[in-house]
Amino acid sequence: MHIRVRGTAAATALALAALLPATGTVAAAADAPTAGQESGRVGVEYFPDPRGEGARTDVPATSPHAQSAPASRQRTGPGDGEVVPIAETGSTADRLDVTIIGDGYTAAQQEDFLADARAKWNAVTDIEPYKSYEGLFNVWAVQAVSQDSGVTGDPTQDVTRNTALGSYFYCDEIERLICVDLDKTKSYADRAPATDLVIVVSNSTKYGGAGYSGLAGDYGYDGVSTLSSDNAQSTLIAAHEMAHSIGLLADEYQYDGYGAYPGDDPAAANVSKLTADRMAAQGTKWADWLGETDPSGGVVDTFEGGDYYEYGIYRPTANSIMRSLNTDQFNLPGREAMIAGFYRSANALTPLADPATRTSRFARLSVSLATLPTGTLARPQLRWYVDGREARQARGRTSIVPAALGVPSGRRAHTVTAKVVDMTVAVRSAEVRGITSNSVTWTVKG
Repeated sequence: MHIRVRGTAAATALALAALLPATGTVAAAADAPTAGQESGRVGVEYFPDPRGEGARTDVPATSPHAQSAPASRQRTGPGDGEVVPIAETGSTADRLDVTIIGDGYTAAQQEDFLADARAKWNAVTDIEPYKSYEGLFNVWAVQAVSQDSGVTGDPTQDVTRNTALGSYFYCDEIERLICVDLDKTKSYADRAPATDLVIVVSNSTKYGGAGYSGLAGDYGYDGVSTLSSDNAQSTLIAAHEMAHSIGLLADEYQYDGYGAYPGDDPAAANVSKLTADRMAAQGTKWADWLGETDPSGGVVDTFEGGDYYEYGIYRPTANSIMRSLNTDQFNLPGREAMIAGFYRSANALTPLADPATRTSRFARLSVSLATLPTGTLARPQLRWYVDGREARQARGRTSIVPAALGVPSGRRAHTVTAKVVDMTVAVRSAEVRGITSNSVTWTVKG
């Protein structure tokens, strides 16, 4: 179940990108390019300070440093375009599929790329709630063989490398902004069995990266994160950028001098025009979390400033990973939104017997459950129902025989349903709790 094109916080951020350059000045709306426009420019987010807040600008969709298509595979070397599973936890239909592509790795360095890809994914999934829900992801590494090793602009702006995706620092004259050629990136991402999100690991120790979002209409997947391979702080760029696409989270930082937030209450779960009193009275947004101690520090409240604006808009906590990379913590409302996003794009339960086919009361019905580690945030509960009534003796079992559940003999058909609901304490919203549920129903002959 893959991420679909939709009006999201990420897409909103993309539309605002050209209005919010690094200088904080406001450009004319008519001059704001978005993905797919004839201008050939797209919006990106970047973090000039490895422990600071983000900024946005617009950049070329192509790269002057991407190598030309080879006349033969031998010119780039064996292994170019090969796919290696990093984590294969279930079918692509039931998982959120992340594709990691290396850039600036020669044919002789492909094992280095695979090691870097595994290390970066392990680092991302050390962060909650990715850690608790790692079992809802498939991760594919796609080998892109570059003619040159390294990244353009490393260590200085005059250094040029000829690489598969054309990664380069000093994009838009911003040293720490790593841009890539989006069409070249797609040509490799399309090699994976499925792609919902892309991470480009650029072969460098120098800090840098970027986040492209709102790309689904043109590329078929929502976001691309770029990051340097051997800089630990760059990992947080990917964790932040993926949250725009998965959790539909807004940025929680603001631009000095940008003023008051216009318009209606944003759709994103982590920003609101409501003060704490009004939010509590209406029971909306993060009302269920108000006053709770937050993993990012302090308590959940309404802190003015967010979604790029200084006034008239509030965020849940003083700080979080959606505000600054000086922390790896999502706040409680952000965690809940991320969990909702995991389940919008993945299923914890998969039938192993075809639900479209009628079965007998003596035929075994089986399901598989995503491996969500115990002792973390995830608390999936599997239950079985006969004609809508729970068969309590079968709780937690992944294989049953309908007759043993109490399906009677006779001419009338009955239904048997397997249902999993995540009872995690990180979810308080009834709506989100419903999103964490998926079920499958079989028709059983008596």
